[in-house]
Amino acid sequence: MMGINTRASFEVVIVGAGPAGLIIALMLAQKGMSATVLEKSTEIDRNPRACFYSSPAIHELRRAGLMEDIMKRAFVPDGATWRYLGGEKNMEKICTVHAHNPPGAETMISLPLDELLPLMAEHLSRYPSAKVLLSHQVVSIGQNENKAWVDVRTPDGDKRFEADYIVGCDGANSKVRRELFGDNFPGFTWDKQIVATNVYWPKFKDYNWTSSTFMIHPEHFPMIAQIARDGLLRITYGEEGGLTREQMRERQPWKYKQFVPGAPEPDEYRIVNFSPYRVHQRTKGRETVDSIPVVNGMSDKFDSGGMGLMGGLVDAGNLFDCLYGIATGQADDSILEKYSEIRIRKYKDIIDPVSSGNIQRLWDPSPETIKADTFFQAIQLAEKDEEFADQMAKVSIQDYSVNLSEKEITVRYLSTY
Repeated sequence: MMGINTRASFEVVIVGAGPAGLIIALMLAQKGMSATVLEKSTEIDRNPRACFYSSPAIHELRRAGLMEDIMKRAFVPDGATWRYLGGEKNMEKICTVHAHNPPGAETMISLPLDELLPLMAEHLSRYPSAKVLLSHQVVSIGQNENKAWVDVRTPDGDKRFEADYIVGCDGANSKVRRELFGDNFPGFTWDKQIVATNVYWPKFKDYNWTSSTFMIHPEHFPMIAQIARDGLLRITYGEEGGLTREQMRERQPWKYKQFVPGAPEPDEYRIVNFSPYRVHQRTKGRETVDSIPVVNGMSDKFDSGGMGLMGGLVDAGNLFDCLYGIATGQADDSILEKYSEIRIRKYKDIIDPVSSGNIQRLWDPSPETIKADTFFQAIQLAEKDEEFADQMAKVSIQDYSVNLSEKEITVRYLSTY
């Protein structure tokens, strides 16, 4: 612990066993602090969700000691291409950005959450001060000047867990957030229905496309991306509103034929996951109330740029820094207000506009819009200008210094570590 002593008793309860909750617990446990993760589900979430990690998220995964094991499993993308869909330019390339992933200094990797979460849980199980409790549903929270607590419904009856801090990492429908702030969740839900599928389609490699492809179309706006070494693809697309899950499932073969190259028949691929989602663009007006900080990332269900997952992991790493500072006497509770202030600013200045641009970019195929898009302009220039391409590789389009500035976060520390 670098010569710094933690308080004799410092306990944290984390609500939600997603990536943010587990990485905070892991970082705390590695410092010898008590971390209890409460998860309402009977198992770790296995729905097809975000799976790409860019530089800021990789930084936090590396800090948590996970990257060595992650890289034994992860798929390393070779790049991303944007294409037209439909009309005279059907599937014609607009631009391509090539990945910059030197071994040990990767800037973009892919590992589905249903592989990352068990890996995180396995690492967490190595530390006696940490535990994950499944089938533990939080029903209420509270705090006073001495402690915070959660009341929990379990298969063995109702229980109360007390701690120095309660951390909410329970997603877009966060019970912790609603207990603290009510139903007010500033922002909006995009008027788009999304379907995410995980699928094996062996012929994908025959087309020599980059590992990720985005297609611009007002109705379908699909993404086709390899996400695992064994060839597993993530194919997401837009659907009509008002359909039931069963109706969307029935339409899936027709949908694939509209944008998957070669218009494959159902017997040519194997879908292993099918999940409809809505797109949320929301953040809380505050991130903490006294001893109860909340980490929710972008609270998104689909994000073509991976900003939600990245934001959640970065938030988690930064919150760990704050809690560690408090536990070691380098900071007081006011550091959490600073965390809240900076995190909200980063959301408004970076995550919200970048993620919105990633989504909206896929909806308008008009030549004028595409020509005027500064994102496409930058990538097209990089394809022609090697020096500019090198600059882009060093400063990732998505990096934007999303990690909280060390100076900003430690300014409230009594000393630095």
